Amino acid sequence: MERATRSEVRRVVACCMALCVATGPLWAADVQMNPLQDEDLNSALRGGSLLFEQTLLEENKPSTAEVLAAAQADYKRLLAVLYDNGYFSGAINITVDGREAAAIPPVQPPGSINRVKIAIDPGPKFQFGRARIAPLAAGTELPEGFATGQTASLGVLKNTVSAGVDGWRAQGHAKAALVAQELTADHPNRRINAEMTLDAGPKLRFGPLLIDGQSDVRRQRIIDIAGLPEGEVFSPEEIRLSTERLRRTGAFNAVALSEAEQIGPNDTLPIIAQITDAPKRRLGFGAELSTLEGGTISAFWLHRNFLGGAERLRFDAEISGIGGSSGGTDYSLSARFERPATFNEDTDFYALAKIEQLDEVSFFSRQLDLEAGIERIASPERTYTLGVGLRTAETRDAFGENKYTLLTLPLSATFDYRDNPLNAKDGYYIKADAMPFVALSGADNGIRTFVDARGYKTFGTARPVTLALRGQFGSVYGPDLSVTPADYLFYSGGGGTVRGQEYQSLGVAVGSDTTGGRSFVGLSAEVRVGVTDSIGLVGFADAGYVGEEEFYDGSGTWHSGAGLGLRYNTAIGPIRLDVAVPTSGPETDEDFQVYIGIGQSF
Repeated sequence: MERATRSEVRRVVACCMALCVATGPLWAADVQMNPLQDEDLNSALRGGSLLFEQTLLEENKPSTAEVLAAAQADYKRLLAVLYDNGYFSGAINITVDGREAAAIPPVQPPGSINRVKIAIDPGPKFQFGRARIAPLAAGTELPEGFATGQTASLGVLKNTVSAGVDGWRAQGHAKAALVAQELTADHPNRRINAEMTLDAGPKLRFGPLLIDGQSDVRRQRIIDIAGLPEGEVFSPEEIRLSTERLRRTGAFNAVALSEAEQIGPNDTLPIIAQITDAPKRRLGFGAELSTLEGGTISAFWLHRNFLGGAERLRFDAEISGIGGSSGGTDYSLSARFERPATFNEDTDFYALAKIEQLDEVSFFSRQLDLEAGIERIASPERTYTLGVGLRTAETRDAFGENKYTLLTLPLSATFDYRDNPLNAKDGYYIKADAMPFVALSGADNGIRTFVDARGYKTFGTARPVTLALRGQFGSVYGPDLSVTPADYLFYSGGGGTVRGQEYQSLGVAVGSDTTGGRSFVGLSAEVRVGVTDSIGLVGFADAGYVGEEEFYDGSGTWHSGAGLGLRYNTAIGPIRLDVAVPTSGPETDEDFQVYIGIGQSF
């Protein structure tokens, strides 16, 4: 074995010490920037600076090498901010403990850094002189800032080019591009003259969809699901829709559609689909605990590509009401099969079977449901379903025991224009269900309808206030109350209807017992106030009505509740805590109710 010389040892020790200095922690260096008269520019510069971003780190403080790298990167970043705000003759100096950051070798960072100073002289603000881009497609809307006399922003220039190119692409010119630009600065007059030339290229039609990547989903099924209109005029919107159709199957982890570099025969443009399969099988479990409704355990098994055509097969099992005080124990077992793009690219087929037992406070039901139908996705916001089903059940309620078999025709329409389903600030949501049923035995013919409508409006930005309103309306038309299927009737009370009132506490009195009603109205209002980015307060009031009649006529009974809530925002939606008390209606045994969940109450 050879022994290291003394000089070699010294070199190793020196290198280790240098490495420790270079990567050692920084003890909160002071970062300063000279204030500018333009407050908006001040804010933009601070927001674009890596140095100021580092000062916000509470953990993993940057090393001296990282601080130096950030200082040297800030020259370009801050210059881009100046250009984007119309300052084209600015000067930037960044000093690290008095030394210009650009002059410090990155491989030899200081042993420590105490102060970093950013000195910026933005110079005069420039405006657009000549501002021209041509040729433009009919109907192209350019940014308002691209005009003589407006601030000469680099961002406006980029957006103008994008708008011009997109205008041509929307009319089928997929290869439209910027081919020439002339930007000149007139410093004495503080003007930027911009003249840009576009080339629209030929008008193209969609060519074939080419699959790039290995997939267990059959190639023809991928083409059918994407629904790309081969032979029709090119449209970016059609590419977006095809991408969304493939993603919503759940069969793929990643989907990206891109245009081929070369134009095909007869002015056609092939589209390349890059896809990666998602894991075929998934197994999940869940558990919940409620002081009122007891415990719930659930499990599911999912197959994402059951027959090789992106079909989904899912089994669900759930036991709820374990140890609860809102009835007995409920059981359900279901299987659902879905096949995307069955009749066309936006119409899916589904079939389901479900066995369920409900042991509620006012009724007991054990039923089997078989159903098949189609789901039409008209747009990301609008969905319609049409099905046909068979239901057979045994029920027990205030009117005694009953067995019935129904042929059903479930219909629904959903309009979801909320900005965020879990924490909506603006927009509206409407879901309307109608289910005509023909009694094969044990009941009468009729129709059950239910509408859930919600609206949201937010005021202010610093501490936003959101007003949320909800209305629910239900009706069973046709059979008398005594022969209406017990699980088709309506109750009120609990987290989904009237908070503060006990679960399903309001119904229709039948002697000393209670049953559900054939008509229902639920009204809710919330005022949500954002205290911080993470914490919000909510004040709410709910009211519910249940009547024996088929449609609301006021002869039934109302009850209401009100309370306060706390919200803590997370990445998966706000954690909700509501405390509510009853404010009107029949007397209850409880003084208040507590509700905990994820997502807003509606």
